[in-house]
Amino acid sequence: MPDASLPSHWQEPVEPQGVALGFDYGTKKIGVAVGQLLTRSASPLSILYRVKDEIDWVNIAALIKQWRPFALVVGIPVHMDGEAQWITREATAFALALKDRFNVPVYVTDERLTSAEARAQIFESGGYKALKKAALDSLAAKLILEQWLAQF
Repeated sequence: MPDASLPSHWQEPVEPQGVALGFDYGTKKIGVAVGQLLTRSASPLSILYRVKDEIDWVNIAALIKQWRPFALVVGIPVHMDGEAQWITREATAFALALKDRFNVPVYVTDERLTSAEARAQIFESGGYKALKKAALDSLAAKLILEQWLAQF
């Protein structure tokens, strides 16, 4: 999803190799997934909890050091009609902050319906109890990353 508020060079093609990290940005939690182009698949990795609205940059740096991704992918939430919602600006700012802090290409993708799909998958596999205990955010990050990887 091209976004006019992001630098145009973020829209250039990427030459993927190795693994990528995907992020499902939230105001309380940020879901993280890891995936690779070879299989075009991803796996939920972790959930980073925000304390006093602060992003857990230390653990993000540790994940980047551990996985050495070729790209970071952030899901950008928008309404079904493509219009920005209140959290769109925050997620975009998070993507820009990743770009500023780490020497890794950052890409954004439309994350419409990924949280709903994650909920549906969890509910289908384990019902309401599973839904209450599930790592919904990291599963949403997995879906975001797989959607991005599928374009190659």
